[in-house]
Amino acid sequence: MGAGGNGVADASLDDRALRILAFEARAWPDADTKSEAIRHELGLSGARYYRLLGGIIEQPAALRHDPLLVNRLLRLRDARVAARAHRAPTPGRALD
Repeated sequence: MGAGGNGVADASLDDRALRILAFEARAWPDADTKSEAIRHELGLSGARYYRLLGGIIEQPAALRHDPLLVNRLLRLRDARVAARAHRAPTPGRALD
């Protein structure tokens, strides 16, 4: 069911996308527990799961389905990208 309370799952998200969003919304005690659950519950490797999740959160249907979760995931991703860009040396620039 969509977070908007319409009582119907968003038709543009397939069952796997809905299961991944529901899985991601759960709280995990640690990364190892989540990684194991990804393999056992979804039958995916961690890398495949996060690739799929990255594509799902880009879809407007995902934002309509669970705006709080999707916006949080987008903010976290953007923060990781910014941190990575800050750490990476610019080609041709002298290192301090």
